[in-house]
Formats: sequence, structure tokens, C-alpha cells
Amino acid sequence: MSIARPADHAGFFAQLPLLESEHDTFDLNRYRPAPDDWALVVTDVVDSTGAIERGLHKTVNFVAAMGIAGLRNLCAPIRIPFLFGGDGAVVLVPPEKVAQARIELARARGQAAREFRLKLRVGLVAVGALRRFGCDVRVGRFEPTPGNSFGVFLGGGIGQLEAALRGKGDPELARLATIPESLDDGEAVDLEGLSCRWDTLRSTRGTMLTLILRGRGELGDVYAEIMRLAGPEMESRPVSLDTLRARWPPNGFMLEARARRRGGSLLAWTARVLAETLVARLVLARGKPIGGFDPERYRAEIITNTDFCKHDDTLCFVIDCALGGVEEIKSYLDRMAATRGLRYGIHLSDTALMTCLVTAPADSLHVHFLDGGGGGYTSASKKLKAS
Repeated sequence: MSIARPADHAGFFAQLPLLESEHDTFDLNRYRPAPDDWALVVTDVVDSTGAIERGLHKTVNFVAAMGIAGLRNLCAPIRIPFLFGGDGAVVLVPPEKVAQARIELARARGQAAREFRLKLRVGLVAVGALRRFGCDVRVGRFEPTPGNSFGVFLGGGIGQLEAALRGKGDPELARLATIPESLDDGEAVDLEGLSCRWDTLRSTRGTMLTLILRGRGELGDVYAEIMRLAGPEMESRPVSLDTLRARWPPNGFMLEARARRRGGSLLAWTARVLAETLVARLVLARGKPIGGFDPERYRAEIITNTDFCKHDDTLCFVIDCALGGVEEIKSYLDRMAATRGLRYGIHLSDTALMTCLVTAPADSLHVHFLDGGGGGYTSASKKLKAS
């Protein structure tokens, strides 16, 4: 187990070696121990399966991203690692923001219940305290384009904290990570930049394939073989110029209105979001630069500014896959399950969903979270647990 020495708190994540492609995330030498006094945050939507069955898949994704948006806004301009998992998230918070982060997470939990009728489980614990339970938190900086960073993690800390919060792990760790309901003062979290303005992404190659892989040891060769079987890697991206469509009004405009109103009039904020999205739709349709914003460049950046979920012994991703490749991938994973003990969950859908966190679109600072349609990650996780 690695023990992190005192570090430059503001610079810890920003100074990590760059992982510029998904394949780079399998280079274990480019991960670093998180400082002991940073705090690991995990969130997840309780009974996300039931919510998705009630037609709330987009809402589940949005609520899962709330923790990321709120903590990122709280910690700005300090760069922090974060990871999206469909119905939950992982974030690391620097020590000077931990006390306020606990309040923000309590508020996010309350806001999820009040505005979206979803129960959000939240927990936070110092990395140093987590290490005393026999696990570690090592961090990599996946940055597909300059300034747009995601976190990837090793060491088992995330899994151990998640298990404790769900009542399946160490009760003492769960106690340390608990965030009291009393910290929620009813104030809304700052979710500026969080939106769902793009239409559902539709497969152009056959099917959107959501995969969750879990296994000890190196998974880089498994990922590489899956991508080979899926077809040309650039064509396998769920987001492409062919799949990006903007409609008006966007399907998620009420999610954005509820998230941004911060106690104000829902009617007024709905009108504001509708006006903003209409202007954005017209600018994108025109396709010509306005001021510092170039809509064609922005579309192209979305294709690469998407997340890649890797933590501990778990790997999650969504690809647009030719139908002929699906059975080959399944056969290959069955062989890996038999020979290497790999476990996997798979979900197929015609579509994928995208949730966006936009900081400064004119400066190319925007990231996008993906999930397979019809409950992608949630469904794949359920099948993984049943295997």
C-alpha cells in the first residue's frame, strides 16, 4: 500500500502525467498516490434500476453528474479528478474544500430528493483514513484534449468505500464516511454548466454496446481486443458528427431548469433555459463562428471530450458496434471468463445518452458523460452481479 507524502494540494491532479488516450490508462506507472489529506467522494442513485424502469434514465444520469458538477464548481480553479458511472460518481476533493464539500453533498442529496424524487447516496472520507482499512487510492489524469481532465483510479479504495456505504463493508468506514442529513440547509448546489441539450445518440453501425468488465490484473489487452473486434476505433465512438443532433426544445430542458433555479421561480427558469437553448440551437444550425465560439469546432471536440470509466479492477465503456462484432465480443469475453476469471456485464441498445458539463465552450473547456440507452451501465452492472 502506498502512503502519499504531503503534496502541493492545488497542483496534485494538474501535475500528474498525462494519459491522452484510453489505451494510456492501462499504464500503471503513470498513476500516483492521492495525498492522504485529500478526500474520496462516492455517490450513487439508490434503486437506479427501478427509476430507469419508470422512464427516468436521463434523470438518473443527470443526478449522478450533480455531485461532479457541484464539487467541481466548489473547487474551481483547482483541478480535481472525477469519474462518471451512469448512476453514480467518484470525486477527489482537496483538504481545504472538504468541510464545504460535505455540505454540498448533503445539499445535493436533498436537492435530488426534492427536485427529482430520487434518493442519492453520498459519502466522503479522507484518503489517509481509507488507507488504514487496507486499500489505496492511486490516480491517473485522463485528458483526451487539453484542459479537459477525467480521473481514473487504482488501489481498491473506491470499491471498499462503496461497499461500506451500501452496508456490505466495514461499518466503521461507513461511519467515517457518513454525511449527516442535518448538513442540508435547503440551499441549492451550484450546478452551473451541467446540461442535457443534445438529442439521444443513435447507433450508426448496429448497436450501442455498454460493457462493464471486472477482473484482477491487467485489462489493457482485453480492452484492445474488444476494440479490434468492434471495428475501426474512431468509428466505434458513440459520439460522432453523424450521431450528434440538437433538437429544440431539448428533452432535458426541465432537468436543467430545476437544477439551475436555486430556489427561484421554476417558471422563470424554464423560460430562461428555453431561451438559452433556442439561441444555442440557432448558432449550431448556422454553423459559423460568433465571437470566440466556433460551433463546428465545438461539435468536433465533443467527439473526443468524452469520459472513460476505469477504477480499481473495473472497466466501463460504451461503443457503437457493428452487429456482427457483438457475438465475437461475447465469445471472446466468455473465453476470458473461463481462463482468467474475468466477469462482465453487457447491455445492448439502439441509443446512448450524453450529459454535459460545460465550463467555457469558446475556450474548448467542456466534458461529456456517456451511458448506454435503456439503462446501459445500470443494466450491465445488474448482469455482472448475476454472473
